[in-house]
Amino acid sequence: MTCKNCNNQLPANSDYCNMCGGRVIRKRLTFKNLFEHFSETFFNYDNKLLRTFIDLFKKPEIVIDSYVQGVRKRYVNPVSFFGIILTINGLNVFLISKFFKKHLQASQFVGDLESAENEATRKIMEMTSDLSLEYASLLFSLLIPIGALVSLIVFYNKKYNYTEHVILYLYSMSVYSIISVVFGLIVFLTFPEKYMFFASAMYLFIFIYHCYIHTRLFKLSAKQLILKTLLFLVIGFIIYIGFSILGVITLLLSGAVDLQDFAPKQ
Repeated sequence: MTCKNCNNQLPANSDYCNMCGGRVIRKRLTFKNLFEHFSETFFNYDNKLLRTFIDLFKKPEIVIDSYVQGVRKRYVNPVSFFGIILTINGLNVFLISKFFKKHLQASQFVGDLESAENEATRKIMEMTSDLSLEYASLLFSLLIPIGALVSLIVFYNKKYNYTEHVILYLYSMSVYSIISVVFGLIVFLTFPEKYMFFASAMYLFIFIYHCYIHTRLFKLSAKQLILKTLLFLVIGFIIYIGFSILGVITLLLSGAVDLQDFAPKQ
């Protein structure tokens, strides 16, 4: 018998390949065994996906640092984990756009458009609300390298390089996304008018969760945590201002906003 994954020769009674570790599949594909495989992959406690998610709450320093130190079999690797999350996010954005978009008015995101002090502000607020949904996965993905850069600066003395900080954020933002998608859909189905309140609460959650991860991973004291958090917020705010200015310049160059739009309302 030949392994279908690596073409290694196997004994007839083998259940797994001794070269690549692939499982020997003898049954023809049916809905029944497809569902069994799906259940085993996603809902079995012993599977790596569920264990990774649970341990990122119970002992995140073990999940993250073990991968950084070279352990590859115990947990789902961060790139695959994040790839699964992007797929879930894509489905979530489709459902929101199709069924719940009416609950995501521009005013809920950025305030009352009619009260904008000038035409430029109104246009930017309106485009922000549209782009935040249309490019949700891209914007979410950009948070990973940006967060890792800020984290590298703040924790420069902790012997983690930039790539290793990226690993940290791939794991942490994946957890945030899973929780926000699952509970967000529940909120949409039960109390859709409360979704923006839920979204705001999730920002608080991810802030506290990152404090928790960094405290356990880098063994921070309470004083160190407060100082590092303040530094993180200051650097993050500076980067936010920089991207905001870059965004306005881009809108001006593209013609989406004109200089006269910045004139106060008459």
